[in-house]
Amino acid sequence: MFCSVSKLILLIAIGTSNLIAQYTKLDWKLHNVGKVRQVVTNMGTLWKAATNYPGLIFCEFPPNSYEEHIGEAGIWIGAISGNDTLVSVTTSWNSSFEFYPGAESWDTVWVVEKGDTANIPYLPNHVGVSDQDFICKYNDYNPVSQRISEHTPLYLDVIQESYAWSSPPFDEIIAFRFHIIPRQTPLKDVYVAYWLDGNVGSLVEGWGFALDDRSIYDSTQHLGIAVDRQGGVDGSAYSPIGIKIYPPKNVASDSLWWTFNWIQNPGFSPPSSDPLRYLDMSARIILPDQEEYDGSQFFIAFGPFQLLEGDTLSFMAGLLLGKGLEGIYKNAGSLDWLEERNFKVPSPPPKPPLRTIIANKSVTLSWEPRPGDVNPELYEDPYRADTTKKPFEGYRLYKSTKSIDGPWTLLAEHDIVDNVGYDTGLQYTYKDEGLLNNVEYYYTLTAFSKPDRVNNFPSQESSLGANARRVVPGTAPLQSVGGVAVVPNPYRGDIPYNSYNPPWEKPQSTRPWWMEQDRRIQFTNLPERCEIKIYALAGDLVNTIYHDNPNKGFEDWNLTSSVGQAISSGIYLFTVEDKANGKVQIGKFVIIK
Repeated sequence: MFCSVSKLILLIAIGTSNLIAQYTKLDWKLHNVGKVRQVVTNMGTLWKAATNYPGLIFCEFPPNSYEEHIGEAGIWIGAISGNDTLVSVTTSWNSSFEFYPGAESWDTVWVVEKGDTANIPYLPNHVGVSDQDFICKYNDYNPVSQRISEHTPLYLDVIQESYAWSSPPFDEIIAFRFHIIPRQTPLKDVYVAYWLDGNVGSLVEGWGFALDDRSIYDSTQHLGIAVDRQGGVDGSAYSPIGIKIYPPKNVASDSLWWTFNWIQNPGFSPPSSDPLRYLDMSARIILPDQEEYDGSQFFIAFGPFQLLEGDTLSFMAGLLLGKGLEGIYKNAGSLDWLEERNFKVPSPPPKPPLRTIIANKSVTLSWEPRPGDVNPELYEDPYRADTTKKPFEGYRLYKSTKSIDGPWTLLAEHDIVDNVGYDTGLQYTYKDEGLLNNVEYYYTLTAFSKPDRVNNFPSQESSLGANARRVVPGTAPLQSVGGVAVVPNPYRGDIPYNSYNPPWEKPQSTRPWWMEQDRRIQFTNLPERCEIKIYALAGDLVNTIYHDNPNKGFEDWNLTSSVGQAISSGIYLFTVEDKANGKVQIGKFVIIK
């Protein structure tokens, strides 16, 4: 019986997977130009949902903190269609995913930079609003959606735009615009809700970090906030997370009915049936702030609206982070300022060109614009209040030894001579010397503008992440074997290699904790094409590594066998065969754990 049930579940899973592959084009992108690293999917969710997003964190802030803020988030839409009371949800604890993108080549997440024009079929001639616009479309009547037994579609299209900025005062904000369009029938008494399962705190193994939060609400701003308790298994979070709703511009906020409802945890969850969901969304009740820190799950709902087939209901939501509640409210004010100006505010220069040349223990970086390059020195900004036609001011070069996401250390700053800044004069090259060969370093280059002193707007800087480079200095592969070496030899398990600067061992970027598979030794001085075989002292083959790279003369090994088992202490032998001439070098190394 167990085998039969298991096979049935497997067949259902395979069938669903095939259906998704046939009728949808799932995609995700990561907002990363500012200080918030937020995943966005074309299913309308702020977590991975059914996509292949590989990360463990969905909303990291501050950068490189491994502080999470979202378990899941997305919109719900409820309405009366004919005689039916229906609700379609992007995500919810007690529901299948009910929104999916189409399967056309353009049913992905579009990425548009500020000022660029994208010819999106459902949003033609979209001009980039922020430093990083994401555009996508999803619906609740896809064939995959209609296979869900407990789902009856409202036949809605949703176009979603999200915006992120690289510089203060907007780099701790992500703004969303939603356009909801009924395609088949008129809809009466439409209510829209934004659902947030807030998991606030430093990511640790297990879910304890998510169970010491609570929900609060500011009805004057339509702002719901998930707040972490100080201390606990995850320590004290730097930032709460807030969701602020901006109703349609053509509708007075006080003419709508609002609901704020938080879900008690453990033991309670959102309703699973459409009629009960709709009752909750249209309850017109503002719950008092949650007192107990036992997990934050809430939704903010507003309505009703009357929509004909083909009408468009547009509203905005802001995702707010910042240092404590004070930071959330400060950024809410900045978002208000943005929204009032329809996002027409000064912007940074475009990212500068960056080129790298590696050598023995050094890296040379250059960025002088060439013909065909986008030249940040020539950009113009129509939204400044001053009269500066070309507000470019200079370049900043940064370095990190930790990851391609930083943290970053300023290496050099060069600005034009104009009585603004340091007046160092522009330079276009930098040589970083004294580096370790065969070790990763990271560099990024930004361009920044003059401040706009008329409206007291700060200098704007292009994104650190958009121009980041991974660089590994070293020498070219050797002509043949004979000089291959193992580093470190012996490898000692009692040495914290992950504390070196730069770290010799480091966890994958998706998690903060070191694991056994992060161990590392390196075979150096390899020829261009070779095969490395590793043996136990008794002669058993442990693993085989293939090397084929005309620019790289090393390979790493994580001390696991070909079947994924961690090796034990002992003496190991290796052979390296040069595939160009058949020559073989034999050597040994020692592992002490």
